[in-house]
Amino acid sequence: MMGERTVMQEALFYSFCIEDHVPGDHLLRAIDRFVDLSGIREHLKPFYSATGRPSIDPELMIRMLLIGYCMGIRSERRLCEEVHLNLAYRWFCRLDLDGAVPDHSTFSKNRHGRFRDSDLLRKLFELTVERCMAEGLVGAEGFAVDASLIRADVHRQRSVPGEQGLPPEAAGRAVTEYLEVLDDAAFGGSTPVTPKRINLTDPAARWTAATRERAFYAYSTNYLIDLDHAVIVDVEATTAIRQAEVLAQRRMIERTQDRFGLWPEKLVADTAYGSAPNLAWLVEERGIEPHIPVFEKSARNNGTFERSAFTYDHEDDSYICPGGNRLRRSNRNFSTPRSGIDKDGSIRYRARQQDCQGCALRQRCTPNMPARKVTRSVYEGARDLTREITASDAFLVSSRQRKKVEMLFAHLKRILKLDRLRLRGPNGAKDEFHLAAAAQNLRKLAKMRPMPGLAPA
Repeated sequence: MMGERTVMQEALFYSFCIEDHVPGDHLLRAIDRFVDLSGIREHLKPFYSATGRPSIDPELMIRMLLIGYCMGIRSERRLCEEVHLNLAYRWFCRLDLDGAVPDHSTFSKNRHGRFRDSDLLRKLFELTVERCMAEGLVGAEGFAVDASLIRADVHRQRSVPGEQGLPPEAAGRAVTEYLEVLDDAAFGGSTPVTPKRINLTDPAARWTAATRERAFYAYSTNYLIDLDHAVIVDVEATTAIRQAEVLAQRRMIERTQDRFGLWPEKLVADTAYGSAPNLAWLVEERGIEPHIPVFEKSARNNGTFERSAFTYDHEDDSYICPGGNRLRRSNRNFSTPRSGIDKDGSIRYRARQQDCQGCALRQRCTPNMPARKVTRSVYEGARDLTREITASDAFLVSSRQRKKVEMLFAHLKRILKLDRLRLRGPNGAKDEFHLAAAAQNLRKLAKMRPMPGLAPA
């Protein structure tokens, strides 16, 4: 007999348990095992008043933010709606069916106040790193570093030429933050070069044409990852310029060593990190093997001998040219010794003019100058060591491992939907990058340590 559903027959009592309605293989169930926010209240206690009405539980707001970044929900307004409707989200937030969901404006008030004043989101990210270490996912034998451009939340046409500067009438939270970081080497102080354009909505966002797309305003998110399981051990927000990204690499390595006691044996990166001062810092100050292509500027396109054709004599501190003559720092004796080091940290080695004039290889060496010059960096020892590493089989392995950080950026943009920032200003970028990195680490934990009784995906 065909059954018919009975409707509008209200029961006096309902027995309903959210726990029973959340699937055992739900992502948030796997993540929840690794979320320990027991220290959040103690960390925030100095930033709350001892009197007045009780505030919204900060743990509830943090759990909601984790849902947003883990599930790719970019809008806080939509996040509140989803938590209100989704049973799994309510379960993760420890909310009953009649539990009130905070208004979306509450996140903004706390983000610009207590959360930033207490550096809470940085602490949240570090908690995920500590949990990854406790689960044995961080080997610390090798790290990889890279940066990726994230579009800023601005209109490209609301801008002024860089040489014109920010107009006096420009105002707002993002403008205030921009003025505060003008001397910060990760933002305004990263380069003396005047930016081509300055955006009036978010002046700290950098106008960049580093991709094949049309030029846009962006920030850089910098990741330092462990090569064992691609766990993000540190993250830094900078302006979208190479010098700032190299500085971020140093800051992240120092912070990781101080905060977690992690001392990697090698660092894997691309050519952007292969400058001579940076290689020397890694080798001489940190004792880290740089698996990084050396940034070379000695290539020539006119068919003449490149610097690699000259052999350096360590004992004599001179170069030997293909014709067998020597190039020295100076071919004259000065009463006051000179270092011969330029402002850019380069040493110039010069051949004698009479040697070059009678040389049969002159047209292939220095056809337009009376004598050949060769520059050598004061950090050339670190560069030579790096060249030896890049010629080894270990570097081929490292080159493949470097793709792990690029895959994290692809996951960040395609799965977590963070291809464009929602918050403005340097602090807004830091908040979003910390939350996104924490979410990626939690998802990594859920994948590498599956729920008991469930087969790994």
